[in-house]
Amino acid sequence: MCMPMTGRRLTSLLAYVTTAATGASLLTGCGVLPGATGGSREPVTVMTWAPDQTRATNMPGMPAMAQTYARWVNARGGIDGHELRVLTCNEQNTTAGAAACARRAVRENAVAVVGSYSQNGRAFMAPLEAAGIPYIGGYGIAEDEFTSPLSYPVNGGVASLVAGHGMQLAGSCDRVSLVRPDTTAGDRLPELLDSGLHKASHRGAVDIPALEDAAEYTRQADRARSRAGGEKGCVTAVLGERTQTFFDSFRRLPGQQEEKRDKGAVRISSVLGSVDQPVIDRTGGPHSPFEGAFVTGWYPEAGDKSWAPMRKVIQEYAFADNRVDPADAGVQTTWIAYTVLKEVIESLRQDTITAEEISHALDRGERIDTGGLTPSLRWKYEDMLGAPGFTRIVNREVTFQVVRQGRLVAQKPGFVDVGETVLSAP
Repeated sequence: MCMPMTGRRLTSLLAYVTTAATGASLLTGCGVLPGATGGSREPVTVMTWAPDQTRATNMPGMPAMAQTYARWVNARGGIDGHELRVLTCNEQNTTAGAAACARRAVRENAVAVVGSYSQNGRAFMAPLEAAGIPYIGGYGIAEDEFTSPLSYPVNGGVASLVAGHGMQLAGSCDRVSLVRPDTTAGDRLPELLDSGLHKASHRGAVDIPALEDAAEYTRQADRARSRAGGEKGCVTAVLGERTQTFFDSFRRLPGQQEEKRDKGAVRISSVLGSVDQPVIDRTGGPHSPFEGAFVTGWYPEAGDKSWAPMRKVIQEYAFADNRVDPADAGVQTTWIAYTVLKEVIESLRQDTITAEEISHALDRGERIDTGGLTPSLRWKYEDMLGAPGFTRIVNREVTFQVVRQGRLVAQKPGFVDVGETVLSAP
């Protein structure tokens, strides 16, 4: 029977191996990495979770990207000689599901939770904090991701997207209607959008709460259109996966298609994650209802050359898994989160990696280069934004994009700093 190899057991075994052939056979049979430094380094276990097959937002590409990343890095000898073992968990978009995933991470001795999605921050952060497990590169949807001392966000979360979106819309829209989830997290969005609009002395948006798992949004769509007015009015929806459903209801409103043809219709907009390239492709590409929409993102547009390394890994190691779409915001966030994990483990140069050592390295100020996908990331106290409810934001930059001929492209080159805008939100 082949037992897991610790550094001590493997060293003892090698002392009795008399031929290279026998040694290679034993090592291969017991799962030690090809290319590892003598096989003396312990595997590193992490977890990635996200909701899947639920009625609200689903992010199956995030665990799938984590598994793809593990296949790639292990084929190259692991991370500094450590085999990367990725556990995945369906968070189910529930507090019970999030807590169950966190408890499993603790039970299976994960040293970090990496590149995950959950709105249920209170449910998952408490078990992780009790066990000292860092949360690296969460999607940015839960407020606890930006307040817990064991959370290391790689983007500015929905807060930076929505505040930046207000800045993006301020120059083009006279009146704005915001359709957002009728949830605790959704309650913060109007003031964040308004903080961006007010940067241009713009009036605040009309707030329209809606169920995040509704089958249609005709009533909310009609109200949003009427309150936005006609030309130079804008309707923005931030409903996660249901954003597509909302804009389908919006498109079907009486007279909407005629107004659009006459160029007198209100303009639509959203943020990355609620609208991204896969959604645009699914809804008709150049003929999508999102054609012409403004979109605020965290990262460069999907066609940017900075994504080339990720695309190559997906092409070679995703094995035709269609969940791993390089244009998906969740997949992109997971790639960046695992980039952080890799650099931190490599900086430790130790045979055994613990959760405490990872968090201490990040707290000490290990600076992470993501290859231009974000500014360089560091989580020292002086790097943090310190905004109420979002104290641990260290990446305060967003990108302004627009849908042209069915593709999300840059509306404005480079990054836009929204730190002051987030700080100014009530």
